[in-house]
Amino acid sequence: MMTRSRRPTTLMHSRPVLLFAFAFAVMADPVSSVAYAIEAALRALRGDLALLLPTMALVVGIVVLVIVNYHQLVARYPQGGGAAAATGEAFGEAAAFLPIGALIVDFVLTIAISSAAGASAVIAFFPALAPWRVLVAVLLVAAVAGGTWFGHLGRTVFAAMTVAFIVLTVAVLVSAFFVAPQPSGTTTAADPGHAPVLAVALAFPVAMALATGIEAPSSAIAQLGQLDDLGRRRFGRVTLWLTLGVVGTLTLGLTAQAVRLGIGVPHADTTQIAELARAATSTPVFAAFQLTTALLLLSAASSSFQAGPGLFKALARQRHPDGTTTGILPFWLGRTNSHHTPYWGVVVFLAAAALVTAAAGGRDQELVLFYAASVFVSFLAGLVAMTRFSWRERRTGFLAINVVGALAVGFTLAVNLTRGDPIISIAAALLIAAGLYWLWVRSGRPRGIRNVAAEAEHDD
Repeated sequence: MMTRSRRPTTLMHSRPVLLFAFAFAVMADPVSSVAYAIEAALRALRGDLALLLPTMALVVGIVVLVIVNYHQLVARYPQGGGAAAATGEAFGEAAAFLPIGALIVDFVLTIAISSAAGASAVIAFFPALAPWRVLVAVLLVAAVAGGTWFGHLGRTVFAAMTVAFIVLTVAVLVSAFFVAPQPSGTTTAADPGHAPVLAVALAFPVAMALATGIEAPSSAIAQLGQLDDLGRRRFGRVTLWLTLGVVGTLTLGLTAQAVRLGIGVPHADTTQIAELARAATSTPVFAAFQLTTALLLLSAASSSFQAGPGLFKALARQRHPDGTTTGILPFWLGRTNSHHTPYWGVVVFLAAAALVTAAAGGRDQELVLFYAASVFVSFLAGLVAMTRFSWRERRTGFLAINVVGALAVGFTLAVNLTRGDPIISIAAALLIAAGLYWLWVRSGRPRGIRNVAAEAEHDD
């Protein structure tokens, strides 16, 4: 049995600032989704502000259920791996392709929607750029890809953007208390087109983008090689609950203030969160808020530009000193430059994200209809796997948590399918999973597929 080193366990105390920065960097994706998730829900409600707060409360409730389950998953896989590791262990390595395919689609959509939302934030402050929305959004995709090409932008940069956004959002929330209602945009008077309960049930899945970053801590902890399993487990769990606290508070706070001030569905060249900030603060604060929002969104895109090509690299063929080869994708997808960037992987994700962004007209609210569906396939696979473990190990309490979480995620997916659009992203995830499985079989079924999500986080 391996003896646990004493040195790594002290890092949690000796370098708290670095770990704090790492935690907030991992939170960039779910925090940035606050910028467009609330508006997406309001659009789905057809502008009914009266139902917006219950809808977002339901969204946060689902996020809580997923995090409770991932709290257990992180404990089981302190070396990273997330849903892919759990699914592969529970149902065989071939099953890991399902969450892997879902994550690949999620990375592409995260880049596209973050860049489009970044363009929306810029246009809300500079309306003259509206005619060039698609060009601005695609250029942002290319700019983030270019930055990623030269290596990691640095967790501290992502953390700084996340913290700055949180600080300025709190400033907007506090300022809004001292502002009289200023109705703007399009609203309806309790007429979402359905009974209130049904309207909320149909609307909440479009705002589930808030949950997309939950998978990140379970995989990102693989980067913390300086910590032992206990340290990584603690870090992953703390990050999960910190994410819930921050995202939940900001989401419900912004929703409540939007309802109080009467900020409805905005016109084409602005966003709901921008109009809330404009109504609640002075011009300089509004400008800083829009700039920070755009930079945070691009940080989220950059994170996916690192994770996606890293996953391709982990799946690429590699020749070992003994002459054997492993991996299923073409070897060139594993090539890296001097900054450890898998540059051909970056090119692939750049092309895919630019195409998706252009097809959506550079509008984040078009993309959000397809977003957060594929990643829920990954969530469901991971939660079903954890359910199987709890059943096998006769852990009744955990089993109840897993079943409730899986049912909630399954319900979200089912409602998503009734809206039609998410079928495209789910179908894409299934096709990618099937293609990877076919390549795996052709390659002789190499072992270790369930660990690729963790391996993708390592620089070689």
